Amino acid sequence: MYILVVNAGSSSLKYQLFDMDRQEMIAKGLCERIGVDGLFSHWVPGKGVAVKKIPVQMPTHTEAVAVAVKYLTCPENGCLTDMNQISAVGHRIVSGGPWLIDSILIDGPDGQVLKDLHKCFDLAPLHTKAHLQGIEGCMNIMKDVPQVLVMDTAFHQTMPPKAYTYPIAYEVAQKYAIRRYGAHGTSHRYVSGKAIEYLGKPDAKIVTCHLGNGSSISAVDGGKCVDTSMGLTPLEGVIMGSRCGSIDPAIVPFVMEREHIAVEDMGNWMNKKCGFLGLSGVSSDLRDVRDAAASGNERAQLALDILAYQIKKYVGGYAAAMNGLDCVVFTAGIGENDPDLRYAAMKDMEFFGIKMDAERNRDREATVISADDSRVKVLVIPTNEELVIASDTMRIACGK
Repeated sequence: MYILVVNAGSSSLKYQLFDMDRQEMIAKGLCERIGVDGLFSHWVPGKGVAVKKIPVQMPTHTEAVAVAVKYLTCPENGCLTDMNQISAVGHRIVSGGPWLIDSILIDGPDGQVLKDLHKCFDLAPLHTKAHLQGIEGCMNIMKDVPQVLVMDTAFHQTMPPKAYTYPIAYEVAQKYAIRRYGAHGTSHRYVSGKAIEYLGKPDAKIVTCHLGNGSSISAVDGGKCVDTSMGLTPLEGVIMGSRCGSIDPAIVPFVMEREHIAVEDMGNWMNKKCGFLGLSGVSSDLRDVRDAAASGNERAQLALDILAYQIKKYVGGYAAAMNGLDCVVFTAGIGENDPDLRYAAMKDMEFFGIKMDAERNRDREATVISADDSRVKVLVIPTNEELVIASDTMRIACGK
């Protein structure tokens, strides 16, 4: 059984094709610069096929999906003989708000599911429009193939009210569905599940650190999320590539007034001009920031120090909230590939039972990076959000 997983951005569309009988990714690709001067990349590991950044006209996401399907089914570059072999399509959705609380089958282009997704626009404006474009493209090209939405927010639905409620006027919060929704739920779900398997402890208390250009940290108790760092939108939490993360709310009107920033532009300022980029003045990419810090850039070093310090505080706070801690997991682009950040975040935490092994931490193949006598294990687990999406899609669309 073949499941296609789609992750649509505003001018991009990533896809992976899974053979679910083997639980393996058999092809993946990227359509980028949609609507501009399109570029297409495609990879089939089993056949050694790699198509890299070839120019392709893709005015909309519909054309992007058509190109992806063409390459998936062509004899030279593909792994399918016919588009009808695709049993279902799973779409990664950043926020389902209070309306879409679990993975769900789309009930047609004019059905309630897509109407509910439109309601989520204000909760993740940078993502929801792109999701809708990707869904439209898939439905135009694969008209009879079931389409499933898999929400990043679903895993966080188990949070108790004390964790997801903001202490603002109750009536206003209820009127506009203002609460903590979280993000990266498919990643937190995957790596916490793998950590439980590794520990052999179903009731393990785990802090999962999904660290990339967007980052979030979750407290997972016995496989269920009890708190997470992102909030109403993906802006809250730790410092990120170009997002400020959690700040004093009074900073917002303060800056707006003095910098003459309009209401409609303030969200863009916090999402696009702050974080590593705004603080360091160098880049939104942590690798560039680290290079700058190594060259003596004090602002870049400060950005690194802030992220490590914030991770440390979240781990300590979540350990207190769960009344215990068995494991800390690092995942995603930064979490999996930046040993210096992991070490800085986890050092000097012996009080919590955490003791790092510096040599293991630099071993790219190591799963456990804590010392043998560390009471709390520190793990590096590569995330696989796409496999989670494919599994949910197969279960919902195909009953398997």
